[in-house]
Amino acid sequence: MTLNLDGQSIAAGAINTHYLDNGTGAPVVLIHGGGAGADSRGNWAQVIPMLASDYRVIAVDMLGFGRTDKPNGSFVYSQPARVDHLIAFLDALDLGPATLVGNSMGGATAIGVAVERPDLVRDLVLMGSAGLVSRIDPSLAPILGYDFTREGMVRLVRALTTDSYHIDDAMIDYRYALAVDEGTRRAYTETMNWVKDQGGLFWPEDYIRRVQVPTLVINGKCDKVVPVANAYKFLELIENSWGYLIPDCGHWAMIEHPVDFTNITRNFLARANG
Repeated sequence: MTLNLDGQSIAAGAINTHYLDNGTGAPVVLIHGGGAGADSRGNWAQVIPMLASDYRVIAVDMLGFGRTDKPNGSFVYSQPARVDHLIAFLDALDLGPATLVGNSMGGATAIGVAVERPDLVRDLVLMGSAGLVSRIDPSLAPILGYDFTREGMVRLVRALTTDSYHIDDAMIDYRYALAVDEGTRRAYTETMNWVKDQGGLFWPEDYIRRVQVPTLVINGKCDKVVPVANAYKFLELIENSWGYLIPDCGHWAMIEHPVDFTNITRNFLARANG
């Protein structure tokens, strides 16, 4: 299979939105997290070819990230704004109902779509998902307070991964180039300021209980951003849910353990046909 990792764009509401589209079959939408330099290619490149052999895999650059528009002026980079944008994107491509796979901020966004527009969602995969109130570990300062230097990007990636994960120069260079783009830097700063002003990135627990679609909760055992306790809480709040924990894994299961992550996701999606 020849993969297209250059992508294309579509108008999602008023937002010109960049995405990668590979494979055929039932749609699976990959939604990256909110770390500096995140985008569809950098976060999902290892997973896309493994899933695209059986599914139509769409990886989207979230609002304010990658090559998607970064609105200016009075625009507020809030969690409801990200939910509205993802809904507009799914509607623009006529993807519903689709499987939504969200990491971190992308998971919180997927939860919002599942609650507000359940007609668009077939299944959820929440991997190291934001959405619950939790203590902010001091080691996460390189993420919330990213200083827009290359050395700061190394510190950010190390905070998101385990000590055993090898950080290569190509990843740092790719993410750093994205992060220091003028528009992206402004949008990221506004996004993180909103998160800090809210005291975190979370939904009320009663809101999460409204998720009705089958949901797979995946968490790294060593995740400092989303501790394992949050995974258990998601399982408690979402009635129709399964759980999977990955050892020696931080916040980026799709990057640190792409085969394990893809295999469990594929098994979850295939369960109805088993």
